[in-house]
Amino acid sequence: MSMTDPLGDMLTRIRNGQQARKGSVVSPNSRLRRNVLEVLKREGYIRGFSEAEVRTGISEIKIELKYHEGDPVIRHLSRVSTPGRRIYTGVSDLGRVYNGLGIAILSTPRGVLSDAEARAQNVGGEVLCEVF
Repeated sequence: MSMTDPLGDMLTRIRNGQQARKGSVVSPNSRLRRNVLEVLKREGYIRGFSEAEVRTGISEIKIELKYHEGDPVIRHLSRVSTPGRRIYTGVSDLGRVYNGLGIAILSTPRGVLSDAEARAQNVGGEVLCEVF
């Protein structure tokens, strides 16, 4: 059976892993997931991630979760644009997440970027998720 929202599945795995105080979680590999994880790593929300091949043609991503004084660094992680309802925004309409304390992750023509990077490059796109 195919998965309808692979990115939403990965975000849920991260939320569940942090709630259970896991050190890392595993998710199937895809280019979009790697790009979103790269933004989370650049912004300091996860320690890192690595790819491992399970068998020929099938690989997984091991995501290392980050904690600060025993509490998860990610307090809020939600999917904004879903497969049934896409949310697009221009750079001028791009709002702040938690008054600038959080980030929004966007899929733009220049790649997957955080909201601050999208403003700096003056480009809008599909709002994938919000992180705080």
